[in-house]
Amino acid sequence: MMTTGILITVVPVVVMLLFPPLVTLTATAASSLSHPSHHILDVQEILHTTTSSHVPQTQLFDHEILESDDSKRWKLNLVHRDKLSEHHGDHRRRVEARLKRDVKRVAFLNSRIGNGSYTAGGGGGGRFEVEDFGSEVVSGMQQGSGEYFVRIGVGSPAQSQYMVVDSGSDVVWVQCLPCKQCYQQSDPLFDPANSASFTAVSCGSAVCEHAETAVGCRGHGGGRWCGYEVSYGDGSYTKGKLALETLTFGNTFIQKVAIGCGHRNQGLFIGAAGLLGIGGGSMSLVSQLGGASDGAFSYCLVSRGTGSPGSLEFGRESLPTDSAVWVPLLRNSRVPTFYYVGLSGLGVGGVQVSIPEPIFQLSDMGHGGVVMDTGTAVTRLPTAAYTTFRDAFISQTTNLPRAPPVSMFDTCYDLNGFVTVQVPTVSFYFTGGPVLTLPARNYLIPVNDVGTFCFAFAPTSSGLSIIGNIQQEGIQISFDSTNERMGFGPNVC
Repeated sequence: MMTTGILITVVPVVVMLLFPPLVTLTATAASSLSHPSHHILDVQEILHTTTSSHVPQTQLFDHEILESDDSKRWKLNLVHRDKLSEHHGDHRRRVEARLKRDVKRVAFLNSRIGNGSYTAGGGGGGRFEVEDFGSEVVSGMQQGSGEYFVRIGVGSPAQSQYMVVDSGSDVVWVQCLPCKQCYQQSDPLFDPANSASFTAVSCGSAVCEHAETAVGCRGHGGGRWCGYEVSYGDGSYTKGKLALETLTFGNTFIQKVAIGCGHRNQGLFIGAAGLLGIGGGSMSLVSQLGGASDGAFSYCLVSRGTGSPGSLEFGRESLPTDSAVWVPLLRNSRVPTFYYVGLSGLGVGGVQVSIPEPIFQLSDMGHGGVVMDTGTAVTRLPTAAYTTFRDAFISQTTNLPRAPPVSMFDTCYDLNGFVTVQVPTVSFYFTGGPVLTLPARNYLIPVNDVGTFCFAFAPTSSGLSIIGNIQQEGIQISFDSTNERMGFGPNVC
């Protein structure tokens, strides 16, 4: 782990209250339990949220910073990009854009691992192309690839910026003046000349020598500095100089954080200033915090259509003290950024589906496995596992009228006119026995405003499985890197 001598100053404020759990979490051996077999999907309530009014950005971020109640805990509001979308009132268009971003995101993750045989459409006849998403979808370059945002302060005095949060990335960076090439963002560009705490990283420093994103020295003579470069799956990139800077979370000042000061940037992220990487690599914010957070953080991704924000919280005090379900956190030496978990199977209707467990295992060579990712929307499963899983779901929903496939979703239903429907439960069976049974809205999602709902999973030709943010919504997800474990619940958002 790389540390940069981070210093933290905090002023206590009020503690946020948490809500009671709604998801089903069990931690004992799966074979000895009786899991719920059905959920009620509130069709009308969910459709109502798809047409909820757009929240102006100025209102959305007025109270973006939540709490920092002591030096061991910092909490921020976490907001989904749909709250910022200019097409907020057109749900079908938002879904199409989200799925198109998702194709690029999954391709990017596979490229990081080196899955050269991966194709965007998966296997088993499920192949699709970008064109399948319709002519109204703008390009990934224009639409960006960030899914969740927080607002922080950068520099001294703090210049407020909002940033994309990404568990699949390590570097923290912002667009900087002077800007040779920058995309449009909502806040004024960060100007390091106006920050008393900005310090360019020298070429011979440990940060420059060990940072995965560093590309060596740039400049001439006494003006030499350590450069960095990061590229993303949609063709976007950021290039500039590495620096040490102060970040502000509410009333907490985190000093000497290694960040990228981007002077050439392209693409990202619906007006965001940059990216806050919380992956497992040495340059991520979590790793840089070191003992200050003790390798611990948690997030709760707000459910689509709700008016309240989710949360991102750092520090051991952010971890649940009881009632959470913990599973081992696995590491892939080929890609230390990603958070892997052990998955033994999937369940439908309270019964585990017959899928060979090795299909989800992470090999010694770093292939396969199951990644938790905030930037991927739709959970991906190897084609053989997906087909068995989907067929089990279809066999228990024969009473529901079917609808034609939509983009990557091959299993859809026409629920127009229904108020509520009963649907079989869907569960993740984790290694060692813990079981997470999802809320119905986390696996049957509306793809338009007229009642078409689709089974929100997709096949992949890669051996890599990804648990996406749709399936994570509304559930507190906790990471305890020190003890190599990840927790679900007990709180919801």
